[in-house]
This record gives sequence, structure tokens and C-alpha cells, in this order.
Amino acid sequence: MNAILRSILNNRIPGQLVIQITDRCNARCPQCGMRTTNAFSRSTLDTDTIKRLIDAAAVRGVQAISFTGGEPLLDMDRLVALIRHAGDAGIPYIRTGTNGFIFRHPDRADFADRVNRIVEQLADTPLRNFWISLDSAVDAVHESMRGFPGAVAGIEKALPIFHRAGIYPAVNLGINRNVGGRATRELKPAASPLDEAYLEIFYHRYSRAFERFYQRAVDLGFTMANACYPMSIDVPECEQGLSAVYAATTVADIVRFTPGEKRMLFKALAGAIRRFRGKIRIFSPLCALESLVRQYSADRGPRPYGCRGGIDFFFVNAADGHAYPCGYRGNEDHGWLWELDWSRLHPPREKDACRQCDWECFRDPSELMGPLLEVFANPAGLIRRLVKSPRAFGAWADDLRYYRACGFFNGRQAPIDARLKHFTPRVEGRTRFVPVQTAS
Repeated sequence: MNAILRSILNNRIPGQLVIQITDRCNARCPQCGMRTTNAFSRSTLDTDTIKRLIDAAAVRGVQAISFTGGEPLLDMDRLVALIRHAGDAGIPYIRTGTNGFIFRHPDRADFADRVNRIVEQLADTPLRNFWISLDSAVDAVHESMRGFPGAVAGIEKALPIFHRAGIYPAVNLGINRNVGGRATRELKPAASPLDEAYLEIFYHRYSRAFERFYQRAVDLGFTMANACYPMSIDVPECEQGLSAVYAATTVADIVRFTPGEKRMLFKALAGAIRRFRGKIRIFSPLCALESLVRQYSADRGPRPYGCRGGIDFFFVNAADGHAYPCGYRGNEDHGWLWELDWSRLHPPREKDACRQCDWECFRDPSELMGPLLEVFANPAGLIRRLVKSPRAFGAWADDLRYYRACGFFNGRQAPIDARLKHFTPRVEGRTRFVPVQTAS
């Protein structure tokens, strides 16, 4: 806590590092450029380089490290060694996850033993959070997208094994046009970006889709959830100055949304989260979602806080091991992390700060920490924000209360239901849940 306070007093956010240890993957996800059917030269960072990156991050006060891919669990023994190394280096928040391939074939006799071995390995490390990808509220759609038949039933069978070992995985939704099955997939952008009738339909279908998704997560046994915002770059509006280095980005239609659709998408997600916050710990902060709604609308409220990518947060690419401000700003190569002088990295003026993508890994914490930084760095600016949009400040304060009730999303602790119940809506929405297997 002292390290976090010192960072804030110096107008810095506790550092975060996302290390892509490999871009090898065995899934067929149409929304990801790293899918196994996509032909490109694959790369895997060598272990010594990753350990050196971890050590350099620890020396610089980085508090969180995420090991991502590709699929991190393709080399389980090495992943476990890297998690232990990060813990030994003093990194308190260590995260990784899976595309779900380990949950295939749940009907096989060796399924429980196979999952038990993986869980035992992870439980014997300082890993704090583990995510499991789920792309749709409709089981068959998710399994078709991933190419992993039976994976959802396998997840349901495996979650109690994780829980008994003291690991509470988070379901991770990569938002895409298949999230609601046919109901969302068949929507096509209106000819006019100002077609409010279409956007109203869009909003209601995605509201129901997100609600069905969270209900399905609860039914499967998840106690925690996160959402990855669409991994695409708008062309040509937002592509200027960007050059994606993270191969998960794509221009595929399945994750491309118009600005008007994004406004409704984030509005629908925020509404669904409000309705389910009392049932499952949902990491996505409402203050960040509401800021994105303002960003994609004509709302004259306060602009979103600038992203701290390249200042406090960095992404390391598997292809060269170099540090970048994020997965999108690949034209800003910072080279080796251990050679980077962080003391010379200063946040730009707010009007010049980066808001070019919606990568939640960096945008969400930037928005959450923004008011705390302004308290000390620019109190007059914070007062102007509060006067201009008290609702935005209220959402942020509510997020802080919720995060505390969720134990700050410690994936090694079970939820405390009595705390979550305080966030149950007083009046439940009228959405009628459709059985998840009826649409495809």
C-alpha cells in the first residue's frame, strides 16, 4: 500500500506489465489474429529473457504482471516457473489464463485427473488471478468459434476442482458479434450512422445478450468475470498513428463496431453489469464504461482520462521481446525494458493523452486511478470534472465501494456473498432470460 501511495503522490500509477510469452495458439477464434488457422511466423520468448524482464519490472516498482499469449498453457511447466519467478521478485499481482483447450472431452475417464494436475501446479504458485475465455452466452457458438467441442461442459466440471484448490477463475468475455448467438450476429450496421431506430434495436439485443452471458457464467459456477472490449481499430478514423503489434488485434467484422454501435455496446454492458454485480464479481468498472459511452457520443461531459500506456503500463511483444506502450502502438518501440529510463517518462497534458483504442487492460485502470491522481496533481481539474458531471464521479465512487466488497478481485479467495448483496438492484430488470441453448 505504501508503494501505491508513493506512486500516486508522484503522479504515477502502480506499474503493470503484460508479457506475451508466445503467439502460438491452438484455437480457431475468428476474432483473433493468432488463431491456429492464420498463417504467420510464430514466436516464443526465451525463458531467460522473460526472467530478465520480470526482474527489471520488479526493480522499477511494477505491481502487476500478466502472462498472455497465444495460449500460455501450451508450455505448462515453463509458465509455472515464470509465475514463481515473478513472485520471488516481489510482484504481488500475477495473472494468466487459458483459451479453454484443457476443458475439452469432459466425458473421458482421465478428465478429472488431467485437470487436477494442472490445478495443483497453479495452486502451488503465487498466481493471483486466472481467467478462462468464453465468447458467447450460447455454448455451441462458443465451442464452434474456439474449435473445442465439449469445452463448456468441461469448464462446468472443472470449476469445483479449481475452487477446492483455492483458485477462483474469472470468466473472460472477448466482446464480439456472436455474444448473443443469432440475435446479435444477424445485426448489420445501419446505412446511416445516425439511424437511432437501428441503434435502439442494437442496444436491446446486446443488453439481453450480456445478461444471458452473466447468467450463464453464474450457472456454470464462476464467481468472477471480466470483459475484453472489441480488439479492433477503427479505420480510417482511429488508425492514424497506430500500428498494432499484438496479433490478437484484427480488422475482422466479428469485432468491428461503428462509433454509434460502440456507444450502445458499452451502454448495454454497463446496464447488464449493474444488474449482475450482486451475483458475481465483475471487474469491468462502470466509470470506464460510462467514459467510453461519452467518448462515442456527443456528450459534452468530461473526456475519459488519458491512457497510461507507455508511462506506467507496457506490453512486451513475443516476436522481439521489446516493450511497447500497448498492443496497438507498435510504432513506438521502447526496446528492452531493462534499458528503459522510466524517470524520463512523464504523462502528457490531458488534451494530448492517448485515447486511440479501447484496450481495457490499460484503459480501465487509467480511468479508475484518474481521480486519485488529480487529487494531488490537478485538484482544480478534478473539481471541474465533478461540477461538469457528478454522475461520472458517482460511478467512480461506487466502483471503489464495489471493488472493496469484492476483495479487490483476489482470485485466491471465495466471494463474500453478504458484501455483494448490497449491490443487487432494488428493482430487477424485466429482461426475460432465454435458455442459452435455444439460439445459435
